[in-house]
Order: sequence, then C-alpha cells, then structure tokens
Amino acid sequence: MDWNLRSAEEMLAALRAGDVTSAHLTDEAITRIERHDAAINAICAPDFDRARAAARAADQARARGEDRPLLGVPVTVKECFNVTGLPTTWGMPEHRDHVPAEDAVQVSRLKAAGAVVLGKTNVPLGLQDIQSFNAIHGTTNNPWDHTRTSGGSSGGSAAALACGFGALSIGSDLAGSLRTPAHFCGVYAHKPTVGLVASRGMVAPGEPALPVELDLAVVGPMARTAGDLGLLLDVMAGPDPLTSGKAHTVKLPAARHERLCDFRVLVLDEHPLIPTGAAVRAGVGRVADALVAGGARVSRHSALLPDLVEGARLYTELMFSSAVARFPVEQLRARVAGLRADDQGLDATRLRAMVFSHHDWLAAHNRRERHRHLWRQLFGEFDVVVCPVTPTPAFPHDHNPDMLGRRIEIDGVLHPYFDQLVWAGVATMPGLPATAVPAGRSDEGLPVGVQLIGPAFEDRTPLRLAELLEERTSFKALPTFH
Repeated sequence: MDWNLRSAEEMLAALRAGDVTSAHLTDEAITRIERHDAAINAICAPDFDRARAAARAADQARARGEDRPLLGVPVTVKECFNVTGLPTTWGMPEHRDHVPAEDAVQVSRLKAAGAVVLGKTNVPLGLQDIQSFNAIHGTTNNPWDHTRTSGGSSGGSAAALACGFGALSIGSDLAGSLRTPAHFCGVYAHKPTVGLVASRGMVAPGEPALPVELDLAVVGPMARTAGDLGLLLDVMAGPDPLTSGKAHTVKLPAARHERLCDFRVLVLDEHPLIPTGAAVRAGVGRVADALVAGGARVSRHSALLPDLVEGARLYTELMFSSAVARFPVEQLRARVAGLRADDQGLDATRLRAMVFSHHDWLAAHNRRERHRHLWRQLFGEFDVVVCPVTPTPAFPHDHNPDMLGRRIEIDGVLHPYFDQLVWAGVATMPGLPATAVPAGRSDEGLPVGVQLIGPAFEDRTPLRLAELLEERTSFKALPTFH
C-alpha cells in the first residue's frame, strides 16, 4: 500500500489499528521527497532527522495508550511560519540565516496534536506573488507541468501535497495564497473566516512574533481531501492565548446542512472586471451540474449579491495600501499625480492605494463594513457561493521583476497580471471563509478548482459541501511521476 497518497484520516485509522507505524509513514514520505522533489522543488527546508525522531516518539506515545488528533501523521509547514531550528527567510536573501527561537503558534499546535513535521515548503519573495520562487530556494514547479507555476504564496505546500510529500500542510492567504495553489495543483485548501485562526509567528524575519490581528490575511489548512481540511482546522482554530487568556479550542457552528439536497447555492462564473477562461468556466459548470444532480437548489443570479466591481476596488485598496505601508512612496506619489481623475481601472486603484492616508483607509474600511452587511443578507437566502479562484489554470512561469508590467493570458487575450486576484478578493475583502476544491482538469490536463464561499464564522458549511461534492464526483486526481 502506498501510504504517501492516503488521507490523514486513513493514516490515523491505520495507526490506531496498529496496521502501520508513524516511523514507517515518515520514512516513506522522506523517501518520496528524496526521489522526486529535485524536479518539483517544493521542500525548501527539510528536517528529516527531527521528523524521524518525532515519529519514533509518536509511536512510543501510542504504545502508552495516547491518542491525539494528528498523532504520527507526517505534515509540512509553509516557509513563512517560524519553526525552531529551521530558517525563516520569506525568500529574502538578506535573511537566509535567520533562525527563530520560538515556534509559531500554529506550529506549536501541530506538534501538540502529534504531527510529524517533515520540513518547510517554498514561497515567493516576501510572500508577494502568485508564484513561488526566490533567490534562496529557487522555483517550485507545478507537478502537472513543470513549465508552469504551482501558485503562490503557498505554492510549495500545494505542490508537496499533490506529490505525496506529507498528508497535510499549513499555509496563509491574503490574495488567494491558499486557494490559488490548491486550484493550480489539484488539492484542497480552506481560507478561514478572518480572525478565527491565530497567526502569531507567521511573521517576516526580523519582525517580532507578536499577536497582531491581521486585516485581510489568514492562516489555514491544506490537504488532499475535504475531510482532512476539517481535521486540521480543528487543530488550528481558536484565539491566541496571549490575547484571550483562553485555551485555543473553539466550537464552530455546525454546518447548515448535512445533505447535498438541502443546500442553497449561488453559482457565479463571470466577473465584470475580468473574463473567465473557458477551462475554469467548464470547471464551475461541472460543479454546478453535480450540485443539481444531488438535488441542491442552484441559482445563477441574485439581486442580493454585493457589487463585485466595488468589492474588487475595495479589496485592491485595502490590500495594496497595507502591502506598501512600510515602504517609501515618494516616486509613487508622482505617478499617482499623473493619473487621470476618471481613470478607475484596477491598475490606477492599486497605485492610489499605495499612497493612502489613514483617512483614506478608514473610508475604505467603512465601505467594507457595508459590504459585510450585504453579504450577511445574501447568506440569509443562500448557504454557499460557488465561483472561480482565478480565471485560468496554472500559467507558465513568469519571473519578470516588474510585476505591474506582467500580463496574464486568458483565452488568447492579455490582461494585467494582478487583475486575476479579483476572484480571491470576493471572499477576502469581507473576511469570509472559502474552501478551494478540485473541479476536474482542462483540455491540457491541468487541474481546475473552484471556491465555495460561506457565511462568516460558519466555516463548517462550505467544508461540509466540499465533502459532499467529493463523495459524488471524480474530479480529484494526482499527478503521476515518470
């Protein structure tokens, strides 16, 4: 039996039954990494000696009668999370030797749950790209087509999962950084409701690991199955004990429904600011067909849907104003001054946001609160919104240092590179939970995914729909090594 491609739930069942040991699972995963990762470059900081020691300790604990949520399961961790004894660089060459003295809160929770950490996975420079490459660790390739990206910024984690390098991984998401790599690599990811999962220790090198409340970004689980997402979210969810004074466990509301036929779903496949490529539109259609076949109530339009154009502009303002908050912006001010007053395109919105005042940011934040109210009204009529993650499957590697000058090709037409983020922003701007699930493959054989967006703090609702879709479809597949 090839354990490398089994789910964490299957591994745990076998461990509890005594059919396999953590030492065996860990050795298999390490062997697979050593055999195949040279072509993928997903694991940028292996930690095999400590992983083997942790696996032996897990087996001894189980022999003593212990049973923890992830006891003995091999996992990986995105490079941006602090792990004691391993470098945290965020791909920045000047920080290649930065080794934190304390685990990130989520790494501590993984270890407390009994997980075996195999190592860390690759990221883009500063986590600021839809690809995963940097001058320290190089480029992570898509396991399905090595000429294409695995996505970013959790691209190393998604590629590792697709290749069987561990059963689970943890990542982060501001601009689709969990969902886009999952979509590009054919695996699952969940962007939790903003504020649900503590993020302390997911911090740039040189910055103190403080319990800062992030405005848009979240940390969350990645897996090869929908059920494993819920398993890992249960370990991750909860407030930071430094700010709450409480244990990290949290009880989320149950899913709104248990049967597919009870779900009310709004399906979207077009955004007013960017076209959806044929391959992704077909993936959305396959999911919609599966929902209809399962008896769900599926709608394609709703007057309750918040304005997607205004939402995309708000998302762009909030994200880019934060992204450059510590950078010098004198040259940007000159570029902004040269914009036409009637230029309301996303490129112009990005530039203006980069020189926002605090007054400007507060005005955008107030508009966001109005959008959150509109989303609450929508989720009175629907349980989940299904929509694309990005307009295309994985695109060819593009390392042009002028990121604003890059272009994304959608069915033969070029569009500004960052415009593809508008779909990620549908969930990120209002802070909603979103589960990325496989939706088949393109004509070129590339994975295609969709996201299931749910109501705030009702993360179990899109997660349950993901499980029900997984049971009814054969969309999921894994690449074959040759």
